[in-house]
Amino acid sequence: MSHCDGHRHLGVMPEYPFYGGPPIRADVTARATIQELIADLDAEKTERALVIPNYGVPQPDLAFGFNELVVEAAQTDERIRAGLWVSAKPADAERTDQALKLAGEQGVKALKLSFLLGGKVGDEDVKPGLDKIFAAARDHDLVVHVHTSPGGASDIDEIGELVELYADQVKLHLVHFGGGMSGHMKLIGGRFFDWIDQGKQVYTDLSWAIGFAPRWLAQEISRRGLGHDRVLFASDQPWGDFTGEYARLTSAFLDGELAGRALRTTFEHLYD
Repeated sequence: MSHCDGHRHLGVMPEYPFYGGPPIRADVTARATIQELIADLDAEKTERALVIPNYGVPQPDLAFGFNELVVEAAQTDERIRAGLWVSAKPADAERTDQALKLAGEQGVKALKLSFLLGGKVGDEDVKPGLDKIFAAARDHDLVVHVHTSPGGASDIDEIGELVELYADQVKLHLVHFGGGMSGHMKLIGGRFFDWIDQGKQVYTDLSWAIGFAPRWLAQEISRRGLGHDRVLFASDQPWGDFTGEYARLTSAFLDGELAGRALRTTFEHLYD
């Protein structure tokens, strides 16, 4: 089945001593150049992809430094759309201002926000940055991508505040669908569908999903009659694995309308 990739990354990060260990580089399939990215799209038969700067090393200039690269990628190959790295932290205000100057460039379709590298949705000094980012997204009709993972500032309990604050006016993509056991249970158990029922413009992908989650989500979408147009396939390359992510989604969503929407139609709605 033909497919589009709802988020993947471009750029190579340096080694870093994560978690107190020796310097390592875990994202071994990271791509440094547009040509390498295009070769991957060809090999995977990916029709279109949203490409976001690679990040993870706590040195903000690195991720911001890839913004122009992803914009160039989008303007080099018509299959590619660009997502810009932004940050609501006060220390990154000037960098984010520079990033948002690219928001109107051809091919830019999203802004990427993560609290993995610091800050928290509820921090008073973060709110002005969030307002600025979501205002830019609204003005340029961009989707805001936000990383989710269990615990800490990326937990869905925290990131859910962004849905309440901004998703009435801005499309919000919850990357990784909560990212683990607690997030999946909170979202599939009701919260994801409640937001949709309330008119929130909330979207997600199943990269990093624990094995039970895609099948349960498919069952709940069918039972409730909601959410079929809110899930996108995403490889999250190089932090995810294309082959594994594709197999997990298609085995749960099967070869039908739900799979077709996740693999292609919803991407087209958001980015074409």
